[in-house]
Amino acid sequence: MTHAIRFCQTGGPEVLRWEEVPLPPLPANEARVKHHAVGLNYIDIYHRSGLYPVPLPSGIGLEGAGVVEAVGSGVTGLRPGDRVAYAGGPLGAYAEARHMPADRLVKLPDALSFEQGAAMMLQGMTAQYLLRRTYRVQPGDTILIHAAAGGVGLIVCQWAKALGAQVIGTVGSDAKAALAKAHGCDHAIVYTRENFTQRVREITGGDGVPVVYDSLGKDTFMASLDCLRPLGMMVSFGNASGPVPPFDLGELAKRGSLFLTRPSLFAYVAKRSDLTQSAAELFDMVTAGHVKIEVNQTYALKDAAQAHTDLALRKTTGSTLLLP
Repeated sequence: MTHAIRFCQTGGPEVLRWEEVPLPPLPANEARVKHHAVGLNYIDIYHRSGLYPVPLPSGIGLEGAGVVEAVGSGVTGLRPGDRVAYAGGPLGAYAEARHMPADRLVKLPDALSFEQGAAMMLQGMTAQYLLRRTYRVQPGDTILIHAAAGGVGLIVCQWAKALGAQVIGTVGSDAKAALAKAHGCDHAIVYTRENFTQRVREITGGDGVPVVYDSLGKDTFMASLDCLRPLGMMVSFGNASGPVPPFDLGELAKRGSLFLTRPSLFAYVAKRSDLTQSAAELFDMVTAGHVKIEVNQTYALKDAAQAHTDLALRKTTGSTLLLP
């Protein structure tokens, strides 16, 4: 038996329950992982609330790090005692221990802690595909990243700066502006009192940016389009303020033949080779010191409901961990 957070109906944080659950026999191609740390991500709120429907009852959580306790008969390349981390399905990371498909696990370098591993995998590999695959940032580019003081935002700011880009970020307070600037953001726009579209145009001399990375959704989508230069790319990768409502595709044409994509990490790392490449690039950036993983909040795993509340209220910065 082990303990895990589960939910039987969608709703607010109160639907999350700390339960004792059995671990079934280990399937041939899976490994049993004892968690040392579990990552908290905004997508967890989408699953809990029903925005992203899942079969119920369900576990929750997509990211963790720990030690392999046992492997199934068909598993190669892993053995008990290996330090591993992961980001991706199936749901169920909010648990003391769990079974995971072995091909979704990557070995965690000795130079990185379990806390770093659990804090970086989903957000860090998201930053990797955003900056290196969705729109490949080049030296001299100017980019706009919303929620620059959040988990993905802080990693994007550092990584983009290491690539030679100028980084514009939006944040909700002066304290978050200072945090973003300390992590490579050249221009931190406090959106609660500044018009970010106007500021982006001022910073770029009226040209606009080649790419906007937007995890907020509804509240920023149309204004983000107005930040782009002709042939620019709008990367809408989250819905923290709500889903983007339907809109006329002609809006892309009249702003200069813009590109629009709605990517997800799980499509970018669906192949084992892509997963290992993404993780390797991330580990290299962190171990080289180009990207620092900021764990700014920790909660006991059984207190996941409070963590969800604080995340939704934007009380958190950087990465947040749940500790079994």
